[in-house]
Amino acid sequence: MKEELDRLQNEVRVSLSQASTQKEISEVRVKYLGKKGSITQILKSLGTLPESERREIGQIANQLKQNTETRIEEALSRIREKDRREALEREKIDVTLPGRRIPVGKRHPLTQILDAIIDIFSRLGFEVVEGPEVELDYYNFEALNIPKGHPAREMQATFFISDDVVLRTHTSPVQARTMEKKRPPVRVISPGAVYRCDSDPSHSPMFHQVEGLLVDKGVTFADLKGVLTAFVHQMFGKETKLRFRPSFFPFTEPSAEIDIECFICGGKGCGICSNTGWLEILGSGMVDPAVYKFVNYDPEEVTGFAFGLGIERIAMLKFGINDIRLFFTNDLRFLRQF
Repeated sequence: MKEELDRLQNEVRVSLSQASTQKEISEVRVKYLGKKGSITQILKSLGTLPESERREIGQIANQLKQNTETRIEEALSRIREKDRREALEREKIDVTLPGRRIPVGKRHPLTQILDAIIDIFSRLGFEVVEGPEVELDYYNFEALNIPKGHPAREMQATFFISDDVVLRTHTSPVQARTMEKKRPPVRVISPGAVYRCDSDPSHSPMFHQVEGLLVDKGVTFADLKGVLTAFVHQMFGKETKLRFRPSFFPFTEPSAEIDIECFICGGKGCGICSNTGWLEILGSGMVDPAVYKFVNYDPEEVTGFAFGLGIERIAMLKFGINDIRLFFTNDLRFLRQF
């Protein structure tokens, strides 16, 4: 029995010296100290030995068990330390390496233009108001002096959800809703998305507008010209030439469109401005007295003006972009330019 214990002691020493992983150490533990392990079986068989040998062999077997447990723990500690050093070596940070810059997002060009427009009109005393994009036919057309069957409705290329519900074709309905709730003086702009059934390099089924409205006592066309001239000069520069050209809108009378001198040809005429030397940027006019009847304003007491501009149109002119669809393709090569 002593020879068997000596053999097991050497065998345990060799097995632990060859084990290189925690799994292999665990296998050694099971082989010698498990329920059916070699050392465990010897301890269980001590009762079959003669009484004269039992005490001595028991002491040797118990000592072997304790030594084996100690060696196993030492081997495990050694392997864990080795694994920890290797992990630290793999995961260490080389502080001498140059840093990696985190990409920083930029504001979309339309957002930049919208923020600039809001900033300009806010400094002129206008309040920002918003309204629903799914709108009643009444607010989108009728309350703006465009009754059912009016030819001007054909200009809007409307998306109808039902006979009485549409995707708004402009943000002017917000002006009607605002005047219903608020008595003069009213000085608001209403930015937001609008929808028209149209798509080509200069038109999109969804685009963005900013409508403006000012109603008070004694408001004249001169006030309209002063506000919009200030806007053009702050948006495009003080040297920008502009003109007011007579036009027609159902909810303003008189009406005018504003053109700026073509920034490509300097007013000489080119393909961008259709050889006119001018580029249209917005529509405007004095609020038609018929509109006041829908909101219970007295046209004998108050007057006002309204204007509307396309954010994409301003951005295309500001940044020299020739295709409105570029704003909506999410092409990072395009967006990074701004």
